[in-house]
Amino acid sequence: MSRVEARDKVTGRARYAYEYPLKNVAYAYLVQSTIARGQIRSIDAGDALAMPGVIAVLSSDDPPELGSVEDAELALLQTRDIAYRGQIVAVVVADTFEIARAAERAVRVEYDAEPHDVLLRPDHPGLYAPDTVNPALPTDTEQGDVTGGLADAAVIVDATYTTPTQHNNPMEPHAALAVWADGGLTLYDSSQGVSSERATIAKVLGLPPERVHVISRHVGGGFGSKAGARPHAVVAALAARATGRPVKIAITRQQMFEVTGYRTPTVQRLRLGADADGRLTAIAHDVVEQTSMISEFAEQTATPARTMYATPALRTTHRLIRLNLPTPSWMRAPGECPGMYALESAMDELAVAAGIDPIELRVMNEPLTEPETGLPFSSRNLIACLREGARRFGWERRDPEPGIRLDGRWLVGTGVAASTFPARRMPSQATAKAENGDFIVRIAAADIGTGARTALTRIAAQTLGTSADRVRVEIGDTALPQASVAGGSMGTASWGSAVVKACEAMLKDGTKGSADTTEDVAADSGFARHAFGAQFAEVRVDVDTGEVRVPRLLGVFAAGRIIDETLARSQFIGGMTMGLGMALMEETVVDEEFGDFLNHDFAQYHVAAYADVQDIEAMWIDEEDPHLNPMGAKGIGEIGIVGTAAAVANAVYHATGRRIRDLPITPAKLVT
Repeated sequence: MSRVEARDKVTGRARYAYEYPLKNVAYAYLVQSTIARGQIRSIDAGDALAMPGVIAVLSSDDPPELGSVEDAELALLQTRDIAYRGQIVAVVVADTFEIARAAERAVRVEYDAEPHDVLLRPDHPGLYAPDTVNPALPTDTEQGDVTGGLADAAVIVDATYTTPTQHNNPMEPHAALAVWADGGLTLYDSSQGVSSERATIAKVLGLPPERVHVISRHVGGGFGSKAGARPHAVVAALAARATGRPVKIAITRQQMFEVTGYRTPTVQRLRLGADADGRLTAIAHDVVEQTSMISEFAEQTATPARTMYATPALRTTHRLIRLNLPTPSWMRAPGECPGMYALESAMDELAVAAGIDPIELRVMNEPLTEPETGLPFSSRNLIACLREGARRFGWERRDPEPGIRLDGRWLVGTGVAASTFPARRMPSQATAKAENGDFIVRIAAADIGTGARTALTRIAAQTLGTSADRVRVEIGDTALPQASVAGGSMGTASWGSAVVKACEAMLKDGTKGSADTTEDVAADSGFARHAFGAQFAEVRVDVDTGEVRVPRLLGVFAAGRIIDETLARSQFIGGMTMGLGMALMEETVVDEEFGDFLNHDFAQYHVAAYADVQDIEAMWIDEEDPHLNPMGAKGIGEIGIVGTAAAVANAVYHATGRRIRDLPITPAKLVT
């Protein structure tokens, strides 16, 4: 099925947040801190205000009135304290974007700087254990005798893996347009969840939720960075309130590295013990990561170890450091992505140490129930993914030893890694109505480029027993029934459950139906619900330069019922391509001297593109799971990135005999 909004997008009729046509629009531009820690001594906006076309400069000299602010990143212009370089210290509002940008340079801010701390270190004296890790999971877990399991092991892997800071970098920058009328706010925003954003914005501004209207009909990517209210939306609202005019703001690509969140760097120590046959006797996964001075975000990096493999002893820990940097946030597959890189790399090292094929090692350590909870899996077909992937990839032709296959000037190797991601859903509401022989389905879902409209159209049409061209799905507006955020690979499962229920109610009523899945979701218990997959990679490494090429990537997934094959393949290979970028190129470098990110544009922050992999393919096995939702579907937006970096890293080891444990794997690390 072609995407239902495809024509609108390719002809330009699809409006994104910045593009809604309103009269008398003003433009906001951020003034940001040039120090990483200290206090504002003074703000002089006189020269900026004297410029023709400048309307206002908002700052902490006259803090705008706010309501309840739980997230300190949204408490804009309320304090003179500086917690990180790039913090918003003032906002210029002008008749045009160009004037606002020029006036920003005319605002004079003087600071009293203090020494800053911006480097993640596993021996940092400020390490602490957060109460929970994202979303609300236990920080630490321990089952069995880990110390004894490691001591009694015939084979041990004890290795530390690091992943760097990474930024989401969606194609569409974060942008918003705010309009006040009759004491209420209409906010056009680039958002992954209008319902949750309305609730947050209402609290920040001290308004009842019914006086906030959020619209986000089209979103040009997010990867988690648009899953919650961001500072730019609050800026637009405050500037519009102060000036009495509609106000637009678009965050520049450079600013997106400072005010839209990022994936925390991690330092992960993995200890695996196994007996002489390769069966695990213990797993210990200890993680150090960072958060900001003003807000806490704890990524759930070690949690995949609680799900993946059978072991009598298991320990996972998370520790945080507060640094003078912006607050980390969600980035595609938070937790599972960096955590599985380390775990699956360690499993590969264990396979080498034990002299066992990496696939067979994973198969022999397959758990009968979820290791952490003891719950039965609703379905778990990891072995089927590994076997089918091995067959399609030609795993049986793999060289038995690393560093022995040379093709011209290229060393060639292959690697494998497993993928996993939770299959959750959240409460949502929907309505369905028959109108002039067609059907209208309404739900405040979000399409961030994944094809959500199309998937929901198919779900509704199949439930109603009609053709898809007779169904119109309306999304992305808080005037519609509230829906969960597009995140955590829960969108289709959450929204689809409500759509099915609303359509079934309409069939009984004959003209209309509504649904609320709160009670249905609350009843989800008794099973461990996860999607699984297997990633295979072939790499070629130049013997002189260390340049790494990836001729082939293959992913095989078990993700319940696939709603639409075209959309699914797009999501799988999109995630895998992003995982390739994680393996070989994505890294935001911290400037220790100035406390900033050194590379904050696409000239220096490299993302994987079409030319970076010659042959990438994703497929799936048929999986029936009656314990999920009415569609029998598991989320697929994130599992594609999970495991890819480990598969590439394992392939690099197989090609070269060198184990690089610090991402990204650059030529410099291979030739030194």
